Amino acid sequence: MFRLRDQRGRVFLDHDGIWLLELSKFAADAVHTEQQRWLKFFNEAERLDEDALPAWMQTQEMRRAMNTLKACSEKEHAYHAYQARQDYLREQQSVQLEFDDLRAEVEQARAAVEQERAAKEQARADAEHERAAKEQERAAKEQARADAEQERAAKEQERAAKEQERIAKDEALAENERLKRLLADKPEPSDPGTPQ
Repeated sequence: MFRLRDQRGRVFLDHDGIWLLELSKFAADAVHTEQQRWLKFFNEAERLDEDALPAWMQTQEMRRAMNTLKACSEKEHAYHAYQARQDYLREQQSVQLEFDDLRAEVEQARAAVEQERAAKEQARADAEHERAAKEQERAAKEQARADAEQERAAKEQERAAKEQERIAKDEALAENERLKRLLADKPEPSDPGTPQ
């Protein structure tokens, strides 16, 4: 036991001091002194039922100590409940963060798939556009060929018409020539040397 004293050796307070107790060495069944009561309390208080306290606990100080222990125990229980709630909230937050990360990954993958689908759709549209352009170009060439063929046929028809006209002129000239010869071979009526 240690007591507080002044420089002259006088005890500072009668009821003040420091006691060092080795609880593991205390094993008394009966309580005869206040010191034994406190030793037994420190060793057994947590296992006692506050509604049925033993006789050695039936003092005002022991009841107050039991109430303090109960309040501390309830605070400790409340503290553990608080810690459990905090742990639960941290776990929930961790699960939520992981879920959000997974959802973000799924959204990213979905966006990538959608982008790839859009790129394929664009490539398909470009190929369709290119095919339509080639088809249009082929149709334009076909039209140009048809126009050239029509122009060639028109020229051929014009050449044939000119050839017919030339043939008709040649025939008319030949007929003229023939008529001229016939007229030239026929004697004049007023010519006296020709027989009638």
